[in-house]
Amino acid sequence: MGLCLKLFGQIFKEDVMTNQKQPIVPQRADPWVYRHTDGYYYFTGSVPGYQTIELRRAKGLTDLAAAQPVTIWHAPASGPMSQLIWAPELHYLDGAWYIYFAASDDAKERNARHHHRIFVLRNRNADPLTQEWETLGQVVTPQDSFSLDATVFTHQGAHYLVWAQLTPATRTSSDLYIAQLADPVTLATAPIMLSMPEYEWEKSIYPVNEGPAVIVHGGKVLLTYSANATDEHYAMGLLWADAASDLLNAYSWHKSKTPVFTSSAAHSLYGPGHNSFTTSPDGQTDILIYHARPYDNAHLQGGFLGNPDRHAYAQTFTWAADGLPVFGAPGDN
Repeated sequence: MGLCLKLFGQIFKEDVMTNQKQPIVPQRADPWVYRHTDGYYYFTGSVPGYQTIELRRAKGLTDLAAAQPVTIWHAPASGPMSQLIWAPELHYLDGAWYIYFAASDDAKERNARHHHRIFVLRNRNADPLTQEWETLGQVVTPQDSFSLDATVFTHQGAHYLVWAQLTPATRTSSDLYIAQLADPVTLATAPIMLSMPEYEWEKSIYPVNEGPAVIVHGGKVLLTYSANATDEHYAMGLLWADAASDLLNAYSWHKSKTPVFTSSAAHSLYGPGHNSFTTSPDGQTDILIYHARPYDNAHLQGGFLGNPDRHAYAQTFTWAADGLPVFGAPGDN
């Protein structure tokens, strides 16, 4: 226990006067952290104004807030990538850097949910903070509908894309899909739906499944996602499959009937979600990266998306005997 407490103190900061957990980066929703072989933690997330993509890096998670952000891409003045740049993710695949993000051609948030699509940038330079990013284009799916929150993972030598998309047949939600990639922008297989909002906690305000993130551990491929409205009802769910199973078979996947990470009144962190995963520098401790608001709906101003009041947080987590993650509550460490 003493070693764990020492580790928590090294990784995370807390205001001892208010007992308020401090964010690793303030005003950045949809946080993505990737720890590269160079020893740096690379961070990106949705930038207020939703017009740019930025990267920053540091040797420690608590150093990210002070790290100089570098704008590596700016939305064009018009076109399908010109508005509402959401949820960028940085990936390193086959010797090159890639950023997956969602963009719209419409600046009105009410309408934009029908306009967003997934796009990809690439940088072949060893240093992703250089300005040598090129636009590869849109990830085209058979269903031409609202799409966002793409993530990539590699398993048994194959690259997979998981994303959220409005299903034209229902037109009431965003559902989670998976497909194998032929290349970073091209699907090699037909999309398979993994999850749709079905439980009350996923759809009490808005029927939404989005923000997938993947971690492989103990013979399982585990996929977290976020559900419901982006206020205090936002919560994380969990899917998992046996690592040896066919990940493109929906029957390989299991779904938790209850959320695995929800708002914490005790720590004043509300609407946790859109997470990513990383580890401690020695690779021995798993760390959950997520965004949350430091107040509940009674104090919410500016709407769900208009106010840049969602901050990026981090905390360690453990594993249960059945191989599933134990996240605890936001702010537990």
